[in-house]
Amino acid sequence: MTSIQQRAELQRRIWQIANDVRGAVDGWDFKQYVLGALFYRFISENFAQYIEGGDDSLSYAVLDDSVITPEIKDDAIKTKGYFIYPSQLFVNIVASANSNESLNTDLAAIFAAIETSASGYPSEQDIKGLFADFDTTSNRLGHTVKEKNTRLAAVLKGVAELDFGTFDESHIDLFGDAYEFLISNYAANAGKSGGEFFTPQHVSRLIARLAMHKQASVNKIYDPACGSGSLLLQAKRHFDAHIIEEGFFGQEVNHTTYNLARMNMFLHDINYDKFNIKLGDTLRN
Repeated sequence: MTSIQQRAELQRRIWQIANDVRGAVDGWDFKQYVLGALFYRFISENFAQYIEGGDDSLSYAVLDDSVITPEIKDDAIKTKGYFIYPSQLFVNIVASANSNESLNTDLAAIFAAIETSASGYPSEQDIKGLFADFDTTSNRLGHTVKEKNTRLAAVLKGVAELDFGTFDESHIDLFGDAYEFLISNYAANAGKSGGEFFTPQHVSRLIARLAMHKQASVNKIYDPACGSGSLLLQAKRHFDAHIIEEGFFGQEVNHTTYNLARMNMFLHDINYDKFNIKLGDTLRN
């Protein structure tokens, strides 16, 4: 797919998911679940690819959790910053989503396990709170467990049907594009956009090129109002990683987009030791 086709497909799929849960979840809340499901899918795929190491004969998703030794887990967390067991992968959860009567609590437990897997490791603060906006037990999803599970299953199934290949083959800033689409269609109408504006990707590309013009190397890339991390990602995309010596830095005042920026770093193979995104107001601190 071209970038235009991928963006159109992403928007079409988000709209379809919205139709499946229409009237049940406020548009402003709805975006949290779509973005959370997108992140869950792609962080699962990224981790499985790491474990498989390019071995086509190995499928991490079909392994039993019992084969994971403490040494395997420890090594993976030191490298990736977190750990996901085979049974916790998106592909396995979505396969039984429609019939899983404890889907909402299972998801909550999985997200908590992924975050706590980093406890005591250098990546702890980079992982902490990543799923905070994806509250699977909230009454916003419905008043009964069955209602919650039905809507969660619809979101998961919709995200599962997105066909972009692997996340690193995507030609678009998946999370930035999804967030901008959701904001423009829901938040503005609800009067909740909070003055948020988004730098178009072609502008981010131009800024990155100008900043790096004739530079053989740079110490670091910093964006004081990084949003979902679009400018940082453009710098990575257009220049070899080895010339950005210390990594990527940013600050964002909005909690949701702060989480989104951290998600984007992980999902574009910028490891936890190569980025530092902070939650805060750059104009004040």
